[in-house]
Amino acid sequence: MLTTEEILKKVRLLEIKSKRLTNHMFTGEYHSAFKGQGMSYKEVREYQPGDDVRFIDWNVSARYAHPFSKVFEEERELTVFLLVDNSSSMSFGTHLQRKKDLVTEIAAVLAFSAVNNQDKVGAILFGQKVEKLIVPKKGKQHTLYIVREMLTKDAAAGATNYTDAFRMFNNFNRRRSICFLISDFLGTGFEEAVRVAAGKHDVIGIKIYDALDMKLPEIGLLEVADAETGTKRLLDTSNALVRHEYEQDFHRHNNYVKEVFQKAGADLLHMRAGDDYVKVLQKFFINRSR
Repeated sequence: MLTTEEILKKVRLLEIKSKRLTNHMFTGEYHSAFKGQGMSYKEVREYQPGDDVRFIDWNVSARYAHPFSKVFEEERELTVFLLVDNSSSMSFGTHLQRKKDLVTEIAAVLAFSAVNNQDKVGAILFGQKVEKLIVPKKGKQHTLYIVREMLTKDAAAGATNYTDAFRMFNNFNRRRSICFLISDFLGTGFEEAVRVAAGKHDVIGIKIYDALDMKLPEIGLLEVADAETGTKRLLDTSNALVRHEYEQDFHRHNNYVKEVFQKAGADLLHMRAGDDYVKVLQKFFINRSR
């Protein structure tokens, strides 16, 4: 359990890192990747060559005896929701950081990118049940509050419940929103939840994994336990077939998650703990803006 001083220090470090990234790398990319909800009338100005004649304001033009054009602007304000998996499997990590640490960093960067563009940001922290709903708001202090909640919430035991998290998200958001679902996606049974949410909202999954989730080291007999169910098994990691089947299971499940998001028409990113997630996010933002 982190002390208050340790939490404040971590929040401050995340704030500095996230601000640096959003100010120097994601400023334009985020804005371009996520469009507003439409266009709204702003003002009129004198007609200029090249203006669309459909937008001439004939009433104003008649009053001043020369043409004026209507000017529109993008209705920019969006709502970004972070659905964050806080189940016990997220506390696992073998390479530089736990999956939970990577999730917190990614969430902080996304939240600061949102508030820097004057968007609202909210969060749902969930495990076996919904643990915390943070209502979307603007501003730096609100973003720091989300980060603090993520740091202080202990991992929840039991299987991850995506259905309840998405149900709360859908019930809370009547208008189209941007939803980042950040999880290791261990388990199955979230097809319908993703499909329903993606039918109304812009859903982006971020699959987090550790190197040991994918490949076993060759170190002899190893007792492993399922972080969510507690089920234990003894694996002979010196057996090449055991190591091969373990890796194949990872890829099979990876393909299952990929298929779920493809069928739902939603995006899916893959990020490994210890790797550079910044390049993955930046590439995603740039591709979305094209």
